[in-house]
Amino acid sequence: MTSITRGPSPADDASGAGRYPSRFRESGAKARHLRAHVLVVAWLGLALAAVAGQESLPVARWLAVHMFLLGAVTTAILIWSEHFAVALLHAKLPDERWSTVRLATANLSVAGLLLGVWAARPLLTAVAAVSLVAAALAHLLMLVRLGRGALGGRLKPIVSYYRAATAALIVGAVLGALLATGGAGGPDRYAGLRLAHLHVTLLGWIGLPVLGTLFMLWPTVLGVRMKERTTKVTRWVLWLAAGGLVVAVTALALGLRWPAVAGLALYLAGAVLAADLLVRTVRRHRPVSAAAAWMLAVATCWLTLAVTADIAWLASRPLAAAQTGIDALLPVLLVGFVAQILIGALTYLLPVVLSSGPPDRAAVRSLLERAWLPRLVVLNTGVAVAALPLPGPAVTAGLLLAALSGAGFLAVVVPVLVRGGRSMSSEAGGASRRPALWGTAAGAVLTVSAVLVANGGGDAAGGTSAAGTAGAGAGTTRTVAVTMADMRIRPARVEVPAGTLLRLKVTNTDTQRHDLKVEDGPATPMLARGDSRVLDLGPVTENRRAWCTLPGHRAAGMTMDIVVKGDAATEGGGHEGHTSVAAGDGALDLSADYSAGWRSRDAVLAPVPGGTVHKVELHAAHTTVEVAPGVKQQMWTFGGTAPGPTLRGKVGDVFEVTLVNDDAGMGHGIDFHAGSLAPDRPMRTIQSGERLVYRFRAERAGAWLYHCSTAPMLQHMGNGMYGAVVIDPPGLAKADHEYVLVSSELYLGTPGSSAQVAKMRQNTPDAWVFNGMAGQYAQRPLKLKAGERARFWLVAAGPSDGIAFHIVGTVFDTVYKEGAYLLRQDQAGGAQVLDLAAAQGGFVETTFPEAGHYSFVDHDMRHAEAGAHGVVEVSD
Repeated sequence: MTSITRGPSPADDASGAGRYPSRFRESGAKARHLRAHVLVVAWLGLALAAVAGQESLPVARWLAVHMFLLGAVTTAILIWSEHFAVALLHAKLPDERWSTVRLATANLSVAGLLLGVWAARPLLTAVAAVSLVAAALAHLLMLVRLGRGALGGRLKPIVSYYRAATAALIVGAVLGALLATGGAGGPDRYAGLRLAHLHVTLLGWIGLPVLGTLFMLWPTVLGVRMKERTTKVTRWVLWLAAGGLVVAVTALALGLRWPAVAGLALYLAGAVLAADLLVRTVRRHRPVSAAAAWMLAVATCWLTLAVTADIAWLASRPLAAAQTGIDALLPVLLVGFVAQILIGALTYLLPVVLSSGPPDRAAVRSLLERAWLPRLVVLNTGVAVAALPLPGPAVTAGLLLAALSGAGFLAVVVPVLVRGGRSMSSEAGGASRRPALWGTAAGAVLTVSAVLVANGGGDAAGGTSAAGTAGAGAGTTRTVAVTMADMRIRPARVEVPAGTLLRLKVTNTDTQRHDLKVEDGPATPMLARGDSRVLDLGPVTENRRAWCTLPGHRAAGMTMDIVVKGDAATEGGGHEGHTSVAAGDGALDLSADYSAGWRSRDAVLAPVPGGTVHKVELHAAHTTVEVAPGVKQQMWTFGGTAPGPTLRGKVGDVFEVTLVNDDAGMGHGIDFHAGSLAPDRPMRTIQSGERLVYRFRAERAGAWLYHCSTAPMLQHMGNGMYGAVVIDPPGLAKADHEYVLVSSELYLGTPGSSAQVAKMRQNTPDAWVFNGMAGQYAQRPLKLKAGERARFWLVAAGPSDGIAFHIVGTVFDTVYKEGAYLLRQDQAGGAQVLDLAAAQGGFVETTFPEAGHYSFVDHDMRHAEAGAHGVVEVSD
């Protein structure tokens, strides 16, 4: 027969190692628990209020999630992890004053985070995040100190779950601060960090202590003996779950999908192993608390289902697209798992901690278990409806059902706390601590209520009035189509005459949800992909801003300026008379539209021309070209474009290039890296009106740079005098599509001016570009079909920076760099990046597996976010 021992029970009146210390039974400890749980209930109530307002207040959904997780659940975990750690280690109670300070600091930090994110105050958000990390570190230090010199027991390993969870809270707080303050970077980087934040918070800070506590709490709730192998299993589960979570979160933060899947699989294995032990513990007799037992069991099932679905979704989607699936799982994790665990645990534990004996305990439990079965059914029905792929109204209905069940729990728990408060006051001989108790709770309520009320800021469909409508646009109605995607709002700037009646037709085309809030005006609800709303701003008489209210999105660049024409404060400052910078940040507005009649540079690489001698005439001249949306810049060019024309040939071909200098007052030369000859005469500088024949034989294959050879070369190259020469390797296989991308830096300003030269010498370009224009292939994607093989030739023109070329959602099966194959299609390996230093070249090949939009970037994210990005549009 299997040897078994009885689990530690707060209700156990027998003596022994499993019994909770008697000091937890004293009125002082009960009073402390009561005060803390008032905060838990306050946060739960505010979260429910935010859920009810999420359709009318765009920020309400985010507030609801964080009031619940950071407010209610974090407070509960801080309380009970200390409580259980003392009991399981048979340790001395920590100093009550410091415990109160830690709990108060955590709650004040949460309030600060909510206010900072809502008001887009990065400094307040950062300070609150640092404060929360400090409270978590203090809690972790307390848990470590409890283990020193403590007697310990069979379930001592459970305390390690609480320590690991607290470390997860610290990581989650840091990642959350990065997301909220705009430190997460571009869309791909943001997606990885957001997923890492979600997983380390839900599965780490919340999931780990729940798994650990269940080993002790589950048999206690059932009133059965604990399996002897529980101690061993707790260690196995911790190693699997915590180790897997470290792998998954690290991989997600780095943008590595498959290692993240592997880490989550380890976490799931740990959860399944724990669930198997819990199932084996069940016995066929009445549990101590049927309500708590059912809630804990169903919540554990939701956890395993959610992690399984999470793994499947991550395995089948790039990280940016995977956010949609994870968002769909949030109701399961937040309500089905976290909320249900919290309610179930409190249903069992509050009677134990707040009662004064068995009769009182039974009375309190009877109150908490009122209508528990209907509440259980309603909550889990709501979770199931919200998780299914149903239309938006059905999801909302599911969440409201779950919220109704939560409200039912609050309706029974509040009388219990009030009853306990009266009892504590009577036992203490007064109410000396009640002002602090209710003052703290009231402070939390007022803080978050202020956020909700202040964010009301207008009707989602209504406009705002303005005093006076005089102006050139008075009475004129203008409708502007606004789209949101890739952490940008397009257009980023709307100019209207004063008095124009402005309407914004807002459409979200992104995989993640967004909203649009107009300063002192209307706001859309949170929009899923494909959703649209119309905002009526009424007559516009002054400049205003609009932004996405999701945490971190405004700081990351999701803003739009509405500008009244003629306002001297916002007009001017452009290049060549064109608007070139987004108001407020000094950066190029890459989400704006290019000028009428603009065409993107054709990236298609033409086949090798016939014959073995290729004659080309290049004219050097100053040319004004559009280099970014709405920005025209004078460039120094070969052949009227920057970069110049791409030349192509085979090994052994002869190139005869005639350089004609049409540039009045400036000398130019040319240097072809593909040739091998003394530079003295063919690379000499020729003056205006002169001609030079440059003849060379291409003896070696590769992707080569050519550029102006006249000093100072930094300025000549930095102003556009460069191009590419492609010499095919012998036996080069045919590809369905071939493209050539020349990467370079863009320096705005008058060519040769001291300001522009200073930027070149400091290597602080205004943008990084492919084929001379910032972000052009985001607006005019390269197009091909699924299953077709594409070859991308790259030349890094610099003049100072190289490139790390990457296509999101693909793996390169062929890599050719600087005249040699690093990887071929018939080999088992794959590549993710073609890395080129300045003046290097090569090509990569890949096949796009399915229809979709595949972003290509310079994976130095500074470069990608500042113009070096585009899209490959793949159709069926």
